[in-house]
Amino acid sequence: MRALRVLIGCETSGIMRTAFAARGHDVWSCDMEPAEDGSNRHIIGDVRDYLDDGWDLLAVMHPPCTRLCRSGRRWMSGPGKWTPPKKLPRGRTVEDLRAEFEAGVDLFVACWRAPIPHVAIENPEMNDLAKDRMPADLPAPQMVQPFWFGDPAYKSTGWYLKNLPALVETDQLSEPARGSAEWKAWNRVHRMPPGPERARLRARSWPGMCAAAADQWGDAALMAAAA
Repeated sequence: MRALRVLIGCETSGIMRTAFAARGHDVWSCDMEPAEDGSNRHIIGDVRDYLDDGWDLLAVMHPPCTRLCRSGRRWMSGPGKWTPPKKLPRGRTVEDLRAEFEAGVDLFVACWRAPIPHVAIENPEMNDLAKDRMPADLPAPQMVQPFWFGDPAYKSTGWYLKNLPALVETDQLSEPARGSAEWKAWNRVHRMPPGPERARLRARSWPGMCAAAADQWGDAALMAAAA
């Protein structure tokens, strides 16, 4: 069976790119920042500029979601929709936050509507303001956890899927006792202290989940192409 042409958007770690490459696919990553691993199969640029290049599968790993997710809604609006928020982050204006919201919506919608037959976009469950701006055919996200795939960590991860199957657990770990040292280690993503690297480290891909995606989504796309 032929190799897929795969584009991995909004990822610098190369973890998902490496997972698809290990299975023989023609895969490139794309981000505004350079690849951490120095790969020559990484495009520095806006993923939207490369969506028309004949890909079979698009996986968008960490698009801007701070203003789209439910936890960020309080900064966008007060009660109701688009009323003045009760409080703003220090040093920020409503105009700043609205601009970030619009940028997040534009990127998500452009990737979802890309002329690519199989699409997966990672994003938390969206708030009502973001949902109002989404395409009508956008399904509810599949919510998964890293420990379903052998990575000892908690981080609820949402996948919005077009013509791809929901991920199936591959190596589910037994959860540690709540409050134990191991349980605290599993919560390290949520316990990271503030700092310049916090956002990048919190968004980092999970190897086990990426391996499962490369296997399961890759196989599904190959089967569809052969049908």
